[in-house]
Amino acid sequence: MRRDSIFYKLFQQSPSLLFELLTNPPENADKYNFDSVAVKEPKFEIDGVFLPPENASPGTVYFCEVQFQKDEKLYERVFAESSLYFYRNRDRFSDWQAVIIYPSRSLEQSDINPHRSFLNGGQLHRVYLDELGDIRALPVWVALMVLTTVQEEQAPEAARYLLSRTRQEISSPKSRAIIEMIMTIMVYKFEQLSRTEVETMLGITLKETRVYREIKEEGREEGREEGREEGREEGREEATVNIIIRLLTKRFGELSPEMRSLISSLPLSVLEDLSEALLDFTSVADLQSWLEAR
Repeated sequence: MRRDSIFYKLFQQSPSLLFELLTNPPENADKYNFDSVAVKEPKFEIDGVFLPPENASPGTVYFCEVQFQKDEKLYERVFAESSLYFYRNRDRFSDWQAVIIYPSRSLEQSDINPHRSFLNGGQLHRVYLDELGDIRALPVWVALMVLTTVQEEQAPEAARYLLSRTRQEISSPKSRAIIEMIMTIMVYKFEQLSRTEVETMLGITLKETRVYREIKEEGREEGREEGREEGREEGREEATVNIIIRLLTKRFGELSPEMRSLISSLPLSVLEDLSEALLDFTSVADLQSWLEAR
């Protein structure tokens, strides 16, 4: 389960979420932007960087690492990346801080003695998700992080609770983003189940998911523009084809001309079935099999 990508999606939706994990967040935490940067010579890829607002005086840059596997050289890498990036951008920032998010203490690097100054000096913050408390007592966004660590036996109940709470407390469009994140977490957690089976387990209808809304809402809008009076159905069909091809291309890369042509020839009712079925596809072979079956 690639939990790091889930966390970075959470941070993209709500950059200030990182600072809810810290006891001394910056005063302008809600103004931070989340980004991924490359540090060259040598080249480091830093996935989680929180940048202070540009119109403020030089502020503190925060680096974040989500670590769900044991890495005995994690701190060496994090401090090297952070220090080098800070060196290259010294004029932009007055200080730097690092945050490491672990599911539990058991995955922390064993030999931490060489880094005692950083670890005890207040510049590195270690967050252990299993020590944050019960999901029901946490802010929704923080609870989503903890959901990634919940055992399979308890996960469905915890996810349904968060769904119910989201629908009651969070307004659109953030509620839709949270619902989609819950769905993504559970699909990763229950890899043996199809997306449809996970939706059934959680009581989520397809109409609540991002892909469905993108297909239906954009298809409906483009259909209105292109169809108007006499070609309304034809316009909607063409719009749906375009969106499905775009979504498939995002997931599997460029489709062959033959595949594009075959999809374009499908009637609207079959296209709508495909818009739902593609949620369970893991490769172009799945798409090919689905098309051949029809």
